Amino acid sequence: MSKPVLSSHHFQGKISAFCALRIAPITSKRAAETIRSYLTNLILTRRMPPLLKGRLDWAAIAHACRVSGELTGDLKKQMRIALDAILRWLGAPPVAEDTRSPKQICRSREPDQRQLAGAASSTRKPRRVGDDDLRAQSASTQSGPQPKPIQPFPDPLFEANDDPAGFQDALVYQMRRFGESYWQLYRAVVRLGETFDHKTLLSWIQGERVPRSVASFEILARIERRYRLPVGYFKAKLPYQTRSLLGHDLGDISPAEQRRISLHLPDDFSSLPFSKREEILDWVRRVIISGSTDYRRYQAAAIKQRYAIRFPGVTYGGGSLSPRANSLTAGANNNAAETFEDPDLLSGVVDAPPRLAMEMAELIRFKTSTLTVIGFQRNGVWGEETASQKIEHLGLMFGAMAASPTGVVKGRGVPLSQLTFGLLIFPGVWDWYLQWREQRRGFYTKWEEDMLMVAQALTRSEVGWIRQHPELLKNVRPINGLIAPEEIEFAARDWHGACDAFHRHAANRSKEIQRVMRVHRDPFEPIMCVLEADSPLAEYRKITDEILNRMPDEKRYPRAAAETVRSFLLLRLGLHLGLRQKNLRQLRVCPRHHFPTSERRLEDMKCGELRWSDREQGWEVLIPSVAFKNSGSSFFGQKPFRLILPDLLDLYKYLEAYIDRHRGVLLGPAKDPGTLFVKTVKTTSLDAAYDSTKFYEAWRTVIQRYGIYNPYTGRGAIKGLLPHGPHNLRDILATHILKQTGSYEQASYAIQDTPDVVQQHYGRFLPQDKAALAARILNQVWEAA
Repeated sequence: MSKPVLSSHHFQGKISAFCALRIAPITSKRAAETIRSYLTNLILTRRMPPLLKGRLDWAAIAHACRVSGELTGDLKKQMRIALDAILRWLGAPPVAEDTRSPKQICRSREPDQRQLAGAASSTRKPRRVGDDDLRAQSASTQSGPQPKPIQPFPDPLFEANDDPAGFQDALVYQMRRFGESYWQLYRAVVRLGETFDHKTLLSWIQGERVPRSVASFEILARIERRYRLPVGYFKAKLPYQTRSLLGHDLGDISPAEQRRISLHLPDDFSSLPFSKREEILDWVRRVIISGSTDYRRYQAAAIKQRYAIRFPGVTYGGGSLSPRANSLTAGANNNAAETFEDPDLLSGVVDAPPRLAMEMAELIRFKTSTLTVIGFQRNGVWGEETASQKIEHLGLMFGAMAASPTGVVKGRGVPLSQLTFGLLIFPGVWDWYLQWREQRRGFYTKWEEDMLMVAQALTRSEVGWIRQHPELLKNVRPINGLIAPEEIEFAARDWHGACDAFHRHAANRSKEIQRVMRVHRDPFEPIMCVLEADSPLAEYRKITDEILNRMPDEKRYPRAAAETVRSFLLLRLGLHLGLRQKNLRQLRVCPRHHFPTSERRLEDMKCGELRWSDREQGWEVLIPSVAFKNSGSSFFGQKPFRLILPDLLDLYKYLEAYIDRHRGVLLGPAKDPGTLFVKTVKTTSLDAAYDSTKFYEAWRTVIQRYGIYNPYTGRGAIKGLLPHGPHNLRDILATHILKQTGSYEQASYAIQDTPDVVQQHYGRFLPQDKAALAARILNQVWEAA
C-alpha cells in the first residue's frame, strides 16, 4: 500500500475520533453521523470544503451535511477545527476567519514574514502523528534526527515490579518503564486540533502541578490506556481526592451554583449525552443540594419570600437599641399618626420601628433579667436560645401583618407605625395570622400551637407581660377586618377583662389546632436508612471512614487537610458526646500543658471545655449543667457533665494534630475565639467562631460531601442518606441503644436527657424492633437445646 493511501486511512480515523469526542456530545446522533460521513468523504476524495470569498461557505456545508436547522455556533466552532485540519492535510492555504479583526487584516499583508516564521517553528517542533508533510517542505530544511515513530501501544522495557504511591512518582515510573520522554508522550496522547499545552504535562512530571481540569483527566485516561494501566490508576494517586474538576460543561448555570454542583459530578460528565447530564444534574440538585423531603422543598420555596421584621438592637440580657432606633425614639410618638408607609416597601426584611423595638426590648428584659422590676411579676425565665427564638417568631408575625397584600407574601398591609404589642390581645389579629400561615403551608402544625401558648403566657393573669402593661393600648388603631373601634373602647374600659377574654379565646384555638395539626418536618426522614440498620451507630460511622480515605496531602494542601480533619472530629466527637449543637459549637479547648479553665468560670460562660486530664491520662470534656438547655433535668442533678474520650480508631492522633497544627491553619491571622471548632478564615471573615447557622451549614456540607452515596461518582458512605444537621446525631445514638438494650433510661444517658424525652422525641423504637430484641433473648433457650 502506498504512503498517501496509508496516510489517508490514518487521517480518516483521526477525524472520526474527533467527531465522536467533540461533535457527538453537542448535536443529535443523526447529525453527528452525517457530519462524520461528510468529513471523511472529503478526505477520501481529496476535495476541499466549499469556500465563499476566501471563507468557509457554511450554507453549502450545512446543506451537504443536512443539518441546516441544527448548525449552532458551538457546532460551527468544532466543525471548523476539523475542516481546517483537512485543509492543512490537503496542503491548501488556510481560509480566513468568519469575522476578522483589524489586527488580523494587517497581519495578512505580511505573507513573507508569516512563511518564514512557520518554517522556523517547524524545525523546532516535532510533527505529530498524521501530519504527513502538511507544509510540503523539503527534507533538507530539517536538522537533527528524525522523530521517533509513535506506536499506539508500546511494549514495556521491563516488568512493573514497583507501584509508587505518589502521582508524580507513578507517572515518571511508567514513562521510564516504556522508554518515553515527556515530548514523545505528549505527541502520542494529544490529538489533532486540541489545545492542551505540553508545558502542563511537563509540570506534572516535575511535581509543580497536578491535574485539575476535565481536559487534564482526559489526557490521564489516554495515558492509562496507552500503558494498559487500570482505569483510574493515576487519579487514585492524586494528593487531593475530594477536589472538584474545572471545566465541566454546565450550560447557563450560575457560577455560584456551579461551585456547589461540580464537586458531585463524575469526571466524564462533559462527554456524556445531554439526557444523561440532565439526569445527573437533577439528582444532585434534588438529593444532595436541597434534600428531597417535602419539608425541604417547602422550606426552599419559603425562604425566597422575605417578610420578617428584624430587631437588630435587641439582644439577650439587655434592651439596647441600634443607633438608628435611638435617634428616632424621641419623636416616634409625635408623628406616629402622621406616618403611613407604602405597603409595597414592606415585601422584605426591614428593621422594626423605634416604638416596636422598645417594646420588644422591654419584653426581653422582663423575661431574661435575674430580678424583675419592683411591682411586676413573672412565671419562668427565658434562656438565651429561647429569647432569640421568641424574637424571631414574633418578628415573623409582625412582618406578615406589615407585608403588602398584593405581593408574593400576601400580608395584611398594616403600616409599620401602627405595629405594637398591644395588637396581640385582639382575637381578630390572631385568627388572621393563623389562617394566613395555614394557607401558606396547607395545614396547621405545632408551630401555630406554640405561638398561641406564647400569646397565653403574655396575657396570663398577674404574671403576663402584656397584662401588666395596659399603656400598650394607647398605640392601637382600628384595622379594618381585624380590630373594630368598639373592641378598643372595651379594652380601654376593662383592660383585664379584655386580656381574660383573649386568654380564653387563645386556649380554645389551641385545642382546635391540636385536633387537626400535622407533622410537616419528620426529623427521622433524612437519616431513615441509618435508623433502620441493625446498628445505627456503626452505619453512621462509615462517614468518618470515608473522610479519612479521602484525606488530602497535608504538605501540599494544608488548609484542605485541616478542613478534612475538622470534619472528621465534628462527627467523631458528636458520636461520642451526643451533645446538642449549641454545646458542641461552644466547646472550648485547652491544649496540653496549659492550665484549664475553672469550673466556676465555665459556669459563668455557660459553655464546656476539652482539656487533658493527667489523672486519667486522656482527653476530658467538662461541661457545667447550666450550659445545657435542660439544665434542670434529673439527669444532671446540678452536677457537671464529665466524660473521658476513648482513644479508639486514631481519635487522639487526629485530635492532637488538629489542636497543634490544623486549627492554627484554619485561623490564620484572625483572633482566636477559644472554641475547639473554628471556621476557615478568609479575607472577608469577621469572626472565626461559628454561629448556629454556620455550624449547621458546616455539618450539612460534611454530609453532602462524604455521607451521601453518589451512584454517578461512586463516592459517599451511605445509600439513601439525605442532608441533615448535627441534632440528628442524638436520634441515632438513642435509637442505637434502644435497639441494643431496649432501655429508654440507658438511651437517655447517651444524650443527657430523661427517658420520657427520649420516648417522645428521639428514639425510633418500632414494634418489630421490640419483638426482635425479645426474640433474641428467648431464642437462646432453643439454641442451648
